Amino acid sequence: MREPSREYPASPEHRTGSGATAQPPEVWIGRATNRVQWLLAVGGAACIALGVELAVDSTWTSGILPLLMSVVGCLAAGLLVLFGTLAFVHVAVKVDGDCLEVRCGHIGLPRRTIPLELVVGADFVPSVTPRQWGGWGYRWRPEIGTAVVVRRGEGVALKLGDGRVFTITVDDAETAVRVIRDRLRLLGTGKPAGA
Repeated sequence: MREPSREYPASPEHRTGSGATAQPPEVWIGRATNRVQWLLAVGGAACIALGVELAVDSTWTSGILPLLMSVVGCLAAGLLVLFGTLAFVHVAVKVDGDCLEVRCGHIGLPRRTIPLELVVGADFVPSVTPRQWGGWGYRWRPEIGTAVVVRRGEGVALKLGDGRVFTITVDDAETAVRVIRDRLRLLGTGKPAGA
């Protein structure tokens, strides 16, 4: 017996029966990862280690103020680089019945939740690059919108009702777009699926 074609991959949340039309999965989760960020995180950790080394093992010959400035500078730079890189090592995108949630890094910050009732369309973007957005991370450019860019590659561009665009780099972005469009169709907002 031939299995019916499926618009979405088989998962515990989504299975179609014989002759049934494909329904959006209850929850769709996608991820994107950038392992190069770990190298930058090592640089941040090295700055922190240097600051600690200066504080603990200094001979204090040049005075307390230059030493304090060096220690604070190394620790601050190290923490900023470490958090900034670890926050964007990966991104997780979750689409459920009424919203899309974007969580960055291992602790999920920064995080953004967009109710699907505010979305008027979703488009597949075949190539999102850090160069387009001015780097990795949570980016904003007035002429093109807001984005979460963790790596070069495919992504999803959400068109919001207020005219803004929110772009996310995520693996299997075409499936994400189909799921979002089907959700919008079920909610009665946005353009029809496949448009």
